[in-house]
Amino acid sequence: MMPGLFSQFRFAHPWLLLCLGLLPLLWIHQRRRERNIPSGLSFPPLALAARIDSSRTVRALTFLFLLRLAALALMILALARPQKGSVEEDVLTEGVDIMVALDCSGSMAAEDFQPDNRIAVAKQKVQDFILGRRNDRIGLVVFSARSFTKCPLTLDYDVLLKQVEDVRLGMIQDGTAIGNGLATAVNRLRASKAKSRVIILLTDGVNNTGEIDPLTASELAQSLGIKVYTIGVGKEGLAPVPVDDPVMGRRYVEMEVKIDEEILGKIAAAAGGQYYRATDSSSLARIFKTIDGLEKSKISAKFYTHYRELLSFFLWPAVGFFLLEVILANTRYSIVP
Repeated sequence: MMPGLFSQFRFAHPWLLLCLGLLPLLWIHQRRRERNIPSGLSFPPLALAARIDSSRTVRALTFLFLLRLAALALMILALARPQKGSVEEDVLTEGVDIMVALDCSGSMAAEDFQPDNRIAVAKQKVQDFILGRRNDRIGLVVFSARSFTKCPLTLDYDVLLKQVEDVRLGMIQDGTAIGNGLATAVNRLRASKAKSRVIILLTDGVNNTGEIDPLTASELAQSLGIKVYTIGVGKEGLAPVPVDDPVMGRRYVEMEVKIDEEILGKIAAAAGGQYYRATDSSSLARIFKTIDGLEKSKISAKFYTHYRELLSFFLWPAVGFFLLEVILANTRYSIVP
């Protein structure tokens, strides 16, 4: 549950605000009485102003009347009971726990995902996927000949993104231990209490090493109710792979793309997921977008509003204006006929 706060403003008796419409009428009436000598009715000072023909006196009386109008306006606002509401939002979430298992074997250096190689593009799409999630714990497992947890399940996406960026070729002995990578991810989700637990496994090769068979790892995932999505990364046919020669420098050789799609399909099917093939950067982005849509967190919200009275912020200034008018009318702006 996550609380959120924002504010709103309202009047408890908004119909009283209609009285504000009377103030312009009072002002018009006041101006008319300045031009016509009244017969000593509501505002005798106006008659005085006409008799003594003093522009200074007229300005003084106008100022006093403006104070009265301001006091009346504030009094009306106070009677309408302005209130500030603090709205508390309780967001109830059922997050998804997700482990990404990323192949960092030497073949991920193939540059068939222009403008970069497979590992760079895969890292970028994983980061985009992370940035698109909310309230989900996500972790990272990397594998080659061996596997290890690069980042455990976390809500600290900044830390996770840095760990993804830190993945590089050659950080583990070369090879492709798909079973080990999947088993490590399963082990990380074993103790998770989330209702939905998911593994996204990316590889560009065939399982050729490791102590755990990929199908055995998928059966373990199935027994624990963990869903597995598998992604085969690489174009069909041949792919250019850079080779650094100490004499000739860097050169490219064509390497045949071998992805065990049958095994990856069986892993996904056994664990309730799906297998996808990414042949370029855009198709990999679409795959992650599809998985993102399939594995959405459940979010609901409840709102509670608590109102605080703001009447005093208008009432006391109104009283102040009234008192100021009385004081000025009997001191500085006092007029004796």
